[in-house]
Amino acid sequence: MTIGRFGLRRRDYDFPPFRPPSEANSLLLRVTRGCPWNRCSFCSMYKGMKFERRDLDEVLEDISMAREYYSDQVRTVFIGDSNSLVLKADDLVKILNRLYSSFPHVERVTSYARAKTIAKKPIEDLRKIYEAGLNRLHVGLETGDRELLKEIDKGATPEEMVEAGNKAKEAGFEYSLYVLLGIGGQEKWEQHARGTADVLNQIDPHFIRVRTFIPQPNSVLYEAMEEGRFHPSSPETILKETRLLLKELEVTSQFLSDHISNLVPLHGKLPEEKEAMIRLMDEVLKGYQDDESLREEMEARRHLTNL
Repeated sequence: MTIGRFGLRRRDYDFPPFRPPSEANSLLLRVTRGCPWNRCSFCSMYKGMKFERRDLDEVLEDISMAREYYSDQVRTVFIGDSNSLVLKADDLVKILNRLYSSFPHVERVTSYARAKTIAKKPIEDLRKIYEAGLNRLHVGLETGDRELLKEIDKGATPEEMVEAGNKAKEAGFEYSLYVLLGIGGQEKWEQHARGTADVLNQIDPHFIRVRTFIPQPNSVLYEAMEEGRFHPSSPETILKETRLLLKELEVTSQFLSDHISNLVPLHGKLPEEKEAMIRLMDEVLKGYQDDESLREEMEARRHLTNL
């Protein structure tokens, strides 16, 4: 366990802890270790780590220890690692009950989750977990295109992605979906944008969070790039893909580009700010074509290796 970027942590904790940028100041409570799927070709996280469900008593002990250190300072909590919903609903409820009794001023508890797990979970269990206080789920959609979902070995179809999103919303959760700009490479950017918009339109999540795909060492797609089998999208293609995605979206979501990998800091409410964001993309695309220094700056971002 840890809080924020530093602070309390067990000696056997794996670093770095993985969590959304929005959880930078949250108490990080680990209920599982690693990822139960861990096959996505774009991902370099949790490699060499065997998936484990942590012992319930040990998790409850972590909460008690955090209470001793932080008293009533904790306002937000992130439950890790990658898919806490694989735990039995009753165990998650016990963990949530202990969290809220230990930290009465907690305002938000969030977790990563996998769409396939949500789709398989009984709606009664999802409601029970939500009512116990897990407020928000962060889920990797990455793409809505059927072909690309299979190519990146995401382990879910577009239909399962839609089923999971609608089921989670029905249970009451705030739903935050992640999109990987550039996951289709230089050749398949258009089908990626259109397929992703189609799935997002069927779910209408509370949050759409975009990340720009930059192949990372220790991932299958990094090896494919090194061998010339995958051609990463150029900055111009990423910009065009982002514009097309925005154009095709018919949702009432918050659209956030809140990551160091992204080329343009977009943040707006859809549909109210859709046209303004599209105009901004048009301006950036023109600037990219006219401004050599901007092209060089964006090109440099393609080589980030510590995300």
